[in-house]
Amino acid sequence: MKFARKRVAAVAAAVVVATLALAGCADTGSSGGGSTGGEGGGSDNLAITFLPKSLGNPYFDTSSKGGKAAVDELGGTFAEVGPAESTPDAQVSYINTATQQGVGALVVSANDPKAICDALDEARDAGVKVVTFDSDTNPECRDLFVNQATAEGIAKAQVDLIAEQIGDAGEIAIVSATANATNQNAWIDIMKELLASEHPNIQLVDVVYGDDDEQVSFDKTAALLQSHPNLKGIISPTTIGISAAARYLSTSDYKGKVALTGLGTPNQMREYVEDGTVTAFALWNPEDLGYLAAYASAALISGEITGEEGDTFEAGKLGEFTVGEDATVLLGDPFVFDKENIGEFDF
Repeated sequence: MKFARKRVAAVAAAVVVATLALAGCADTGSSGGGSTGGEGGGSDNLAITFLPKSLGNPYFDTSSKGGKAAVDELGGTFAEVGPAESTPDAQVSYINTATQQGVGALVVSANDPKAICDALDEARDAGVKVVTFDSDTNPECRDLFVNQATAEGIAKAQVDLIAEQIGDAGEIAIVSATANATNQNAWIDIMKELLASEHPNIQLVDVVYGDDDEQVSFDKTAALLQSHPNLKGIISPTTIGISAAARYLSTSDYKGKVALTGLGTPNQMREYVEDGTVTAFALWNPEDLGYLAAYASAALISGEITGEEGDTFEAGKLGEFTVGEDATVLLGDPFVFDKENIGEFDF
């Protein structure tokens, strides 16, 4: 089955990745402004703090670039804070600090659906609006989830791509991020269902976790290929994982023999597409995801929306969005990058 190469409207403009490695607790936003100390809340408190899974990840550098652009448009104060590593409870101290600072909203990509819930509940009790993006918490722990695409759409895109690349038959494996990542696990569960129902001649023989660490993911890829000599393809639904796997394959005897697809950014994957290591992969525009999350946060802060299904709000250049079931806002469908189009994008 060939996956349709459909351009999402939100991916119209080229964007540039912020490549500077950010130190923990770095403020990458505009100077001044924002509450310090006391409770959050207030319809004019546009101090918006982004908390990604970890700092120094090009994917989150890009989403934070979009978030900062939106906050600047709104006249607010942007900050990005976060841990160096993606562990379940690493984000708790940053949530607590943001709560003590009295920010208007906290925008979080969760490393674990449960581990940060108590801290988020305390933040919400103090008047801070909590928006998750990229990777959700349990729904009761936040006000709104800004989803990059449906889990079904993301999973199907990757399964269809690997099926096309290996002739719809053979052994495949998955190189994921962390074992507790909400989004990764949801996608993998759906991939398993799709493989069983639509691709019976493809066997998923292993799922390994690179912990969103480039070297760990590289080593896990090498070990997979040693353990499974008949492997025909790898799916890596994480930007760090797919680039690390591509780096390994590109200089190995497996180049051109073992297919690789998943979720990556064009700038990370360009050299591997151009040298033939990777045929095609998918993603959404992470800059637009961060931009949308910031506008959604502002709409919650102002009271324009409450997170109820059917609420609508304007998100700047992206237009109008509607809150769906379980207080979720959807950015759009995944987009497939290949040798023919990857040169058009810069993020």
